[in-house]
Formats: sequence, structure tokens, C-alpha cells
Amino acid sequence: MANGWPIAHHVFQGNRHDSETVLPIVADLEKRFGLRRIVFVGDRGMVSTANLGFLWSQGHGFLFGLRRRRSPEVLEYVRKAQSGSWQPCSPEEKDRVCEVEGALPGQRIFVVESAERLAYEQAMRERDVTKTREELGKLAKRIEKGELRNREEIGSCVARILSLHRGHRYFRWSLRAGKLQVSEEPVETEKLLEGKYVILTEEKDLSPLEAVRAYKELSEVERAFRKLKDVLELRPIYHHNPKRVRAHVFVAALAFLLDRLLEKKLKAANLPFSSEQAWAALRTIHLVDFSFGSEKRRGVTAGNHQARQILSALRISAREP
Repeated sequence: MANGWPIAHHVFQGNRHDSETVLPIVADLEKRFGLRRIVFVGDRGMVSTANLGFLWSQGHGFLFGLRRRRSPEVLEYVRKAQSGSWQPCSPEEKDRVCEVEGALPGQRIFVVESAERLAYEQAMRERDVTKTREELGKLAKRIEKGELRNREEIGSCVARILSLHRGHRYFRWSLRAGKLQVSEEPVETEKLLEGKYVILTEEKDLSPLEAVRAYKELSEVERAFRKLKDVLELRPIYHHNPKRVRAHVFVAALAFLLDRLLEKKLKAANLPFSSEQAWAALRTIHLVDFSFGSEKRRGVTAGNHQARQILSALRISAREP
């Protein structure tokens, strides 16, 4: 994606890990577009020591999201940001960003807090903690009554409960003197991480706001994938020949390009329609065959009001069959 426009796509084997796709993509961009330097923006699945080393050795830059959980470094970055200097990402948003010192020389770390993500994750955590606490309470009573005594069986029951509502994030447990002991200490760590994501880069001239803006463009890519799969019906793919699979994806990519063009035209015309709504409205335009006496004719219906607005935005007036 470049400024919201899809410029290239790649098709890989389904069992290929995301981190293994960085090198061939960078090589293709260099060859196809003659780019001398690339700042590669990727999500957590793209991060690997090999990829960082490759980009650095080739003189390219990177902007990667880091995994929040199971990373002591990321937790420390978030803790540093608590007492750091935050700045709003934009006047319209409640999101904010704080730059903290990286673990290695030259590294820059941006801790971003998203208000929307914070509200969502808080609600999810409260729901999951309540449900898990209830289930663990029921299990503890069964153990006290002697209904469960085998340690392995108890462990299996606890594991099942924790897996149902992401309880492993919020609870620790142990079995002492035949009683189930539960601790909610991990909840405090989760509260600290809620609503936040962490960005790593070595770009010296990139401001915190520019870094956040560039990383947020990944959401546009993710939205593009959802649209390809759902709206443009990329799947199911009935082909088995690799060449035909690539051709199928290529046609879907062209359809997405037209979809993005439609979105931009609608926005420029200040029309309050999504591209999905626009396509639905355009389907009210039909090609009609009719007879006038002995003469057969063909015509195009005008479509509904929304369809006419969309055609006007696209500067399409002639609708001859």
C-alpha cells in the first residue's frame, strides 16, 4: 500500500511463516520499483533477528510492532512510559504516544495508547476475569467436598477453565493441603498493558507522530485483506494449479484496486456511503430487453437515488447498453 493505494501483492504457500516473507518482498520492491531505501513496516509476526539484520545490512529501515506478552523488555518499556512525556497523536483522537529509551544503542521505542483499544480490552478482561473466577470457585468447592482428589485430574480441570476465557492471563494457581489456591496477581500486569502497543525502529528522523501514523497504515492492509476475503469473495479458491491460484488472486487484487478507487471518489464527493453500500446501490441498475411492437430494443434502468449519486461522483452520464 502507498498512500492508501495497493501497488503490489505477493502469493506465498499457506504454511510459510510471516517472518520468512520479508526478504523476498524487499528484493521484489527493489527490483520492480527501483527503490534504493525502504522503511519496512510490519506487525509482530514479521519480527525476527534475521530480518532486522538483513534490513540493517542492506541499508533499509524498519518499523515493527513488538509482542506485548511474554516479553520482559516490552513490559519494562510500558512501565517507563507511565512516568514519561506523552503527546496526543492528533487533535481528533484520544490516542497518545510516549518515546522511551531502547534496550540497545540506536533503538527508538514508541509506546502508544489507543483509547478505543483500551476500552475494548478492559471490557474483555472484566468479562473474562468474572467468568473464570466463577468457574474456579465452583471447582474449589468440588475439591473441598472430596469430589476431586487426583492431582492430575484437578490440573486438567483448571487448565480447561483457564483456556475457556483466557484465564491464564489473569490467574495463577496451586494445590496446597488439598485446597485450590488462586492468585489474581497477573491481572495487574494485564492492566498495565491494556490499550497499548509498542513500536520499534532505528529511524533517526522519524517523529513519534509519524511513526504512529505509518504503523497505523497496517490496519489499512488488514482491512484490505478482510475486504478481499469477504466482500470481493477471494475465497473459496477452487483452483489446484499454482499458476491459476496466482491468476485468481491477481483478479481479486484488481477488483480491490477498483474498490479503493470507488472509496476515494465517494469521499471526494462527500457521499456518506461505504464501497459495499455503493456496490449494492449500483446493482439496482439493470440491463433490460424489451419489445416495442415488432422491434426489439435494449435499455439501461436509472437505478435508485443512491446509484444516481454514485454515477455522478464517478462522472458517468452515458449508460448506453
